[in-house]
Amino acid sequence: MAGPPPADRAAYLTRWSALHGGVETRGLVGGWLGVMYAAGRPLARARVAPDAVTAGGLLLAALVLPPAAAGGSWLLLAVAVVVLSAVLDGLDGTVAILTGRTTRWGYVLDSVCDRLADACYLAALWLAGAPGPLCAAAGTVVLLLEYLRARAAAAGMSEVGVITVAERPTRVIITAMFLLGAGLYPSAAGEWAAAGASATLTLGLVGVAQLVRVVRRRLG
Repeated sequence: MAGPPPADRAAYLTRWSALHGGVETRGLVGGWLGVMYAAGRPLARARVAPDAVTAGGLLLAALVLPPAAAGGSWLLLAVAVVVLSAVLDGLDGTVAILTGRTTRWGYVLDSVCDRLADACYLAALWLAGAPGPLCAAAGTVVLLLEYLRARAAAAGMSEVGVITVAERPTRVIITAMFLLGAGLYPSAAGEWAAAGASATLTLGLVGVAQLVRVVRRRLG
């Protein structure tokens, strides 16, 4: 998977797309990748290891739990931690590309850490007041979505297939948005947290249906 470091932003976008099944790097995706490119260049120049950035993102995701458990205005800190962990999650791949250090191990490590971070986000919603069974159901659906895509890739589907409504950036936004609501309206924190878990579950089910349809058509 490793390749030479890209010479410029355009080469970086081309390399990123190739590593992500040919996903187009236009619109919101292109804008986000532009931010990651600018933020990742100093880390790449400093020769920061991509795996260290991955580990840092997971550590930040775990650090969302104490302020979520504290509740009240501490939930606003939890929102900031969620956002920062998501930024680091995007930076590890950028640093790997910019330093020419993309590896199969890095891909596996990033995927595992992403799933653990997903669990931390849902645990934060639970600590903020969402029902445990609802958070567990949402987590199950998220794992099913990611497992389905991984098995489809193992079966020969080389491209992403489809960008569903429940991709990881959407899940991060949901977590941050509803934790923010819980922090701004502490008396209704449980309702906000439950709504966040419900949104994750609902969009996850839609995302699974979208992906099943595409995988069946590509591999059927």
